[in-house]
Amino acid sequence: MASLASRLSPITRRRLAAFKANRRARVSLWLFATLFILSLFAELIANDKPIIMQYDGQWYFPMLVEYPETEFDGFLPTRTDYLDPFVQQQIEDHGWALWPIVPFSYQTLDMNMTRPSPAPPDSRHWLGTDDQGRDVTARVIYGFRLSVAFALVLTAGSLVVGVVVGGVQGYFGGKIDLIGQRFTEIWSGLPVLFLLIILASFVQPGFWWLLGIMLLFSWLGLVDIVRAEFLRARNLSMYARPKPWACRHA
Repeated sequence: MASLASRLSPITRRRLAAFKANRRARVSLWLFATLFILSLFAELIANDKPIIMQYDGQWYFPMLVEYPETEFDGFLPTRTDYLDPFVQQQIEDHGWALWPIVPFSYQTLDMNMTRPSPAPPDSRHWLGTDDQGRDVTARVIYGFRLSVAFALVLTAGSLVVGVVVGGVQGYFGGKIDLIGQRFTEIWSGLPVLFLLIILASFVQPGFWWLLGIMLLFSWLGLVDIVRAEFLRARNLSMYARPKPWACRHA
């Protein structure tokens, strides 16, 4: 650790020291990391299917395998609705089931509500329901995971594209740098909001489509920084080379 810290720049070391001295920042980091790690297992925390169950002496894994309703003495060969009172009574009479803490998924409609939606928090829905009868707690857990994952992937993709484009411009310079600069200037001058609306109208909005559309413009802010660093290193290396006349004179 000491050797790693010695390789950091003075500015980075000062920033790390300021972060360690700020108790709220450290608590916030640990809290955020804990919540994100827990959200990665959202299916085990909030789901409308049992994690594992036993029925008539046989083991079932509803989260991994789709079972028809006839498997549990139902009438229809369709996907089992484990929130159906009939299915729950059958499981209770013939075995047992281990449910997640929140027995609803992010898109589960609670058909057994006793009050109109949106409903306030109660023992069944910890944060209440939305206007369609979906559990807000489950939607918050799944939405938190999706939002953080989207931000992390977008940041990583923007970093890669920005470093590559800026590095190519700064390393080669000349016409490549000139053409790259004009392209980035034109591209950054486009109305991003209107382009996003137009592109989103052609395809059905989804995680990867929205990520690709956002990635088209999110890398522009990093190009100039990387390009300037490459140009500076390139110029320093050129000045550091020994001059031919100086070698002959020596």
